[in-house]
Amino acid sequence: MVMIAVFPGQGSQTPGFLSPWLSVDGAAERVSSYSEWAGVDLLAAGTEWDADRIRDTQVAQPLIVAASLLSWHALADRSAVAGVAGHSVGEFAAAAAAGVLSDEDALRLVGIRGRAMAAAAAAEQTGMSAVIGGDQDAVVSRLEELGLTPANYNGAGQIVAAGSLAGLQALSAEPPQGTRVIPLQVAGAFHTDYMAPAVQALREAADAVQPADPGVTLWSNRDGAPVESGAAFVAALVDQVASPVRWDLCMDSFAEAGVTGIVELSPAGTLTGLAKRALRGVPSVAVKTPDDLPAAQTLLSGSQA
Repeated sequence: MVMIAVFPGQGSQTPGFLSPWLSVDGAAERVSSYSEWAGVDLLAAGTEWDADRIRDTQVAQPLIVAASLLSWHALADRSAVAGVAGHSVGEFAAAAAAGVLSDEDALRLVGIRGRAMAAAAAAEQTGMSAVIGGDQDAVVSRLEELGLTPANYNGAGQIVAAGSLAGLQALSAEPPQGTRVIPLQVAGAFHTDYMAPAVQALREAADAVQPADPGVTLWSNRDGAPVESGAAFVAALVDQVASPVRWDLCMDSFAEAGVTGIVELSPAGTLTGLAKRALRGVPSVAVKTPDDLPAAQTLLSGSQA
């Protein structure tokens, strides 16, 4: 039987969302170290800063990874987790959970990634919008007409479009048949060619890291396939900055692997929502606060029965 843990690339990052985690043994010390490694005051960001400040790309990315790793380490027994995956920036937390990267390397790299992507986003006026419903081929065709990129194939009838603000406005004005278009509060067109300058900055930093091969099954956003080489996974992490996230293919792989449960780590909710539609019948737990840990552990323990 297979259990997986998933690490979000977005989530409910409301002001103060990190505060409940500080009651967990060792969490405050971890946050202090994570802040030093990432180059961001994550304690202040997660407990004091307002929504606009924590939405800043160079803050949001390490904050998401820090929250994911806090909740990962807070699980009482991770032995039943036979596979891990992360969505977008969540892949850094997944890499740490799989033993490919240390927590330190994951936070250092994601700090560099966040700063580099923020700089790339500031160079041109771009954005992202979720396209819900409709025929996938028709949606992709419409995006191509408008010079937009399908940046995230999230599955469950959701694609995230990215590109120029003019193109996104045209998409909202004339959406593909049977779809809803929802503008996203992000700084730029992530996972597109607009992020090419950030790829080089992250590659230079990643070249100094010595990754290990994963200790559990680790699925890649590149094509949804499991990877055996830690070095190959880190290379994919770098390239992923400017290439689409194929979370739909990751969920296909979960189904093929016969997953028996999904635990989404903090800040949770988005990926379990997608899984409930794409992986019907597979139980899941979204670990948003430490209060959700017992339910997650119960699900994990059930896989060993």
